Formats: sequence, structure tokens, C-alpha cells
Amino acid sequence: QVQLLESGGGLVPPGGSLRLSCTASGRTFSDYSMAWFRQAPGKGREFVSAIRTGDGKTKYADSVKGRFTISRDNAKMASHLQMNSLKPEDTAVYYCAAKGSNVIYGSLSWSSAYDYWGQGTQVTISS
Repeated sequence: QVQLLESGGGLVPPGGSLRLSCTASGRTFSDYSMAWFRQAPGKGREFVSAIRTGDGKTKYADSVKGRFTISRDNAKMASHLQMNSLKPEDTAVYYCAAKGSNVIYGSLSWSSAYDYWGQGTQVTISS
């Protein structure tokens, strides 16, 4: 029904930048919410950032505020995560998530709020 494809992952030295993208295929929605989560080895899934179409509101985990920026593509169901000043602790598999509606702001950081998930893309920060 909906497939999410992440791209942009890779290996980058500390302090570097990466831009992740997530694009939906199959069924798309005029209003939607998209988010990024990450999971480091041996750890649970962690919220990173989210955005919704209703008002363009964004939300960030404290650990990435000021370094990461999430954006949306109004022409399609897509999101981008610009990741700057990357740190080794940012190393994780990053997952794109989406829901075909505007998620309540307070729930944007909840993985259970999303219906669709991508396969994940590896981001490795290492010198």
C-alpha cells in the first residue's frame, strides 16, 4: 500500500554532514506526518525528528536540536533530514516513518503513531 524508501546514509567522519531522504511510493496522502527514528546497536528505537503537513510543525529530540533539520516536500510525500555536526553517537540505522494524516503534535515522537516504515539506512560516524 505504501512503501517508504530511505536514501543518503553512509559513513562520514565526525563533524561531517549527511542528508537523508525518504520518499513514499504507492498510495500517498495530501496530509501526512513523517518522522525519523534511529536505532543504535544494542539500543531501542529512538525518536529523532518529525514533521507534519497541517502546519509544518517540526519536532526534534534534544540530542539533535541545533544540528539536524527536518523538511518536507510539498509536491510529494517526502521528508529530508539534514544532519550536520555529526557525532559518533549518531551512528545508527535510521528509519523513516509516516502516517497518512496529521499526527497530534504531542504524539509525533511516538513510534506507535506511525503506520508505515522504511527498511532503514545505515549512518556511521567514524574517523
